[in-house]
Amino acid sequence: MRASIGWESLNMEVVGEAASGIEAINVIDEMKPDIAFVDISMPFMNGIEFTEVATTRYPNLIIIIMTALDQFEYARRCVSLPVFEYMLKPLVRAEVTAVLTNVKKKLDATLDLESESAAENSPGPEIEPNTIEQIKKFIETGYTDSKINLASVAEQFGFSASYLSRKFKQETGKNFVEYLTECRMEKAIKLAEAGKKMFLASAEVGIPDPNYFGRCFKKYAGMSYSEYMASHAK
Repeated sequence: MRASIGWESLNMEVVGEAASGIEAINVIDEMKPDIAFVDISMPFMNGIEFTEVATTRYPNLIIIIMTALDQFEYARRCVSLPVFEYMLKPLVRAEVTAVLTNVKKKLDATLDLESESAAENSPGPEIEPNTIEQIKKFIETGYTDSKINLASVAEQFGFSASYLSRKFKQETGKNFVEYLTECRMEKAIKLAEAGKKMFLASAEVGIPDPNYFGRCFKKYAGMSYSEYMASHAK
């Protein structure tokens, strides 16, 4: 899906992936996405259980359930869950794009409404390049806090999360999560070179879940934390 969908044409971007329902909750806590594609069959926590937990924490999260034919009726029976759409696997690109187009209309309508409330109260600040530099420095010094994310930084600087996300990408060429992860992984590499154990390094860079940390590190460094540590042992 990451490779086949024209995300940029929809003005969307993929900000995270997860291999299990439990890991997905951690990713959503970290990245605060607008949309989540959820498979019914996931280890440790299935898609229905995940949806119950995720929508309790984030009522505005748009859930799209993916399911095989033999599980479709099971998914449909969960009508009480706030699911935007149920899609049969294997997914068809045109169908996914059509669903995302409908999601975008809903999100845009919500953002327009929020903007009109904001306009009544105040004109709102504009983000300037020097403000982005301040935000970058804020991330560079605060990335060790596991609670730092797009929403918290946007609130800190007085912007909406969606507005900051768009402007940050325009000014830096990277999305917020990429920049935050880059800061964390640069520090993690130094910790690996120093021989620090992975679970300690994970906590020190603001990612308390070692499994999620391990995936981030391997994606960034091209090898696992233990492999990198062994290859740089003094």
